[in-house]
Amino acid sequence: MDSGWLLLILIANMSISDAFEGSTPAPSIPDCYIPTGESYRVDIHCSWNHGSDPHVITNYSLHWETANNVFDHVNTGTNLSGFIGREHFSMNSELSVWVEAESKHGSAKSQVVVLNTGNLVKPSPPIITSSQQDPLEITWSSICSESHLFLGPCDVRFRNEVDQFWHEEKIGAQVHYELNDPIRAGLVYEFQVRCSCATGIKSNWSGIHRIRTSETAPTGQMDIWKDCGVPATNSDCSLIWKKISLSQANGRILGYEIKQSSQHSRSELLNVSIAEPRNLLVCDEQQCYLNTSLKNVSSASVSAYNAHGATVHSYLAIPAPGKVRSEVSIDVSMNTENLTVSWDSPLQLPDVKLIKEYVVQYKQAGCHLGEGFDWIRVNKSCTSVTFKGHFEKYRPYQVSLFAVTDNQQSHHISSVFGFSSHGIPAKVPSFKVISIAATHATLLWEPIPLTMQNGLILFYEIGVLGQNAVYNVSASTQDGNKMFELQNLSVNQEYEVGIKAVTAAGPGAKVTTSFITKASEHLVLKSKTHLFSFLLLLCLPAILCCFLVLFSKKTNKACLCFNQKIPDPYNSTIFKMIKNQVNDPVPWSCITINEPLPSMSVLELVEIRCPQCEQVYRPKDQTRPAESSKRCICRTHRNSRDEYKEMVDSDEEMSESGAVGKDKCGSSSEDEQDVSGYEQHFMPTVGEENIMSGAAGRDNCGSSSEDEQIGSGYEEHFMPTATEVRNLSGAAGRGNSWSSLEDEQDVSGYEQHFMPTAADILNA
Repeated sequence: MDSGWLLLILIANMSISDAFEGSTPAPSIPDCYIPTGESYRVDIHCSWNHGSDPHVITNYSLHWETANNVFDHVNTGTNLSGFIGREHFSMNSELSVWVEAESKHGSAKSQVVVLNTGNLVKPSPPIITSSQQDPLEITWSSICSESHLFLGPCDVRFRNEVDQFWHEEKIGAQVHYELNDPIRAGLVYEFQVRCSCATGIKSNWSGIHRIRTSETAPTGQMDIWKDCGVPATNSDCSLIWKKISLSQANGRILGYEIKQSSQHSRSELLNVSIAEPRNLLVCDEQQCYLNTSLKNVSSASVSAYNAHGATVHSYLAIPAPGKVRSEVSIDVSMNTENLTVSWDSPLQLPDVKLIKEYVVQYKQAGCHLGEGFDWIRVNKSCTSVTFKGHFEKYRPYQVSLFAVTDNQQSHHISSVFGFSSHGIPAKVPSFKVISIAATHATLLWEPIPLTMQNGLILFYEIGVLGQNAVYNVSASTQDGNKMFELQNLSVNQEYEVGIKAVTAAGPGAKVTTSFITKASEHLVLKSKTHLFSFLLLLCLPAILCCFLVLFSKKTNKACLCFNQKIPDPYNSTIFKMIKNQVNDPVPWSCITINEPLPSMSVLELVEIRCPQCEQVYRPKDQTRPAESSKRCICRTHRNSRDEYKEMVDSDEEMSESGAVGKDKCGSSSEDEQDVSGYEQHFMPTVGEENIMSGAAGRDNCGSSSEDEQIGSGYEEHFMPTATEVRNLSGAAGRGNSWSSLEDEQDVSGYEQHFMPTAADILNA
């Protein structure tokens, strides 16, 4: 039962649809007339409107029937006009006319109109021949008189350039008209006239005739403001104003007078002509702006002038740039034709009682100063306003709200961006990693410029490739780069991260970057410890060498580092050992070069019988009985070089024991040839040796004080004095033996250190 009803309803709907689609709409009633100028020999012209879709091909035909029931027609094809030939009708008789239409959907017929061929005469439009301003009057001529017809009733309509609305009046059969309504000064009035002959149809409207009324001084004040671009708090602004209305201009505006006061109490007056703007003034149909900067300008005023006077100056205080208050939220709703702004009443402003009005402005981002800009002043009781205009798609518009006080001080309350339509945003210009740790990383990206956003960006979407984690970062309107920290990352792992902007139309292109997290912190600390230890081992030899250098300065020792070379005397095994140590592969070595109390020499004494002897007595404090003995002491003066050669290293004596049998007082030529560089440096010169030789010639035996003074510094330091030699001679007289314990106790510290033992003397 139910299925049957549904089938019937479906069939009925299909029938209705087919009937609607198959029918052709009927054309309109034809409008027919006989043009004047060729009376009694002019065809009847008819026109109509189609009643169907103009895209559907429709053929039309014009049909008529005379009073004698004669039918005829003419096919016009797709044209919406046709004519009935003069041979098919009689003047001052009835004629029935209609139009038929035929298309693929079927055919249709218009309503039939019955015409009197004697009343179808339609004259051509009148011609306005003259006019005057005071009073405002026009005069015209008609074609009826030329066709030997009486003039019929006429109609006149007029408007001014402010209202743009036609006012129509019926004036009868006249050829002039005077405007009695109040006339506005300096405005352009437009007039049109149409007339008919005594019988027939009224003509079409004549062409527009314009008359400008007499000018007077402009009235009212101008609406001036400032365009600071985006953002609205920029310090580099341009002075902009709206043209005064035509009803206030009272004539043609010739130019503007601008006064500017700087922050240093200096004033500047500019008179800019519209005919010669000198690149200072730029105007369009509604606005003008001054092509100079308002930087360091504290106030400005503008006045418009014509040939009969000027308006009162309109004042604007220009505050210093400041921060946006943002106490009031702004809602923006816009499309390509309308922009509606609404806000809450900012009752929390400190100077709310002084608020006179609000100013709402919009600025298209990316436009120059004075372009893509408009503003509206509204009463302080209003909380919404609507702009009319053409707003481009995908273009950002910054909407700002200002409060203006009684003294014309403006306060920027809030700003917001809006779009007439949203599209897919562009990709992020720059995306990188600025810091990397073991378990987290910090990302940095540059926001998409306003002109490339193509819509309001809701957020930035950040995702890690290969993971399901997605982070949505709010897209604030503040300038500057954005940062985000990725957390809970794995240690020492490579990551690839992508970012894309999202608008109401969807996400944009993705930009990616990659990085590797660092190793664990305790591993890094361990590696740093190993590195420090390695560097310490490398630097330890140098540190130790420097320490030894400092120590050697205090102990009169020098540290020979980095393979420094030293002198190498031939006759000293000590210096030969030094040479061996220098050539040692060890990179550094330290040796003793100078020692204040060396134990490197042994003094050799030779007993020579001399004719001059002296008796040596044993000191009284000895335990043995005093006894005297005679001893001969002979001091042979040789040159200092031979005496030094007798002072040889003990180690040299062991290696050159055969030299004991030689003469201890002589010196062979071979010995002289073996003089080392060390002896040449420290031994006395030839002059010093001559002095010593002269002293030896005076007294070859004994020792005088003068002789002792002539001795070299080396002998003074190392050789025994005369008293010490006498004591030694006395000991030799007792038997040339040093075996007595008592005698050994009498030996001085100097003798113990430098003198040979008794065994050494006996062996010698």
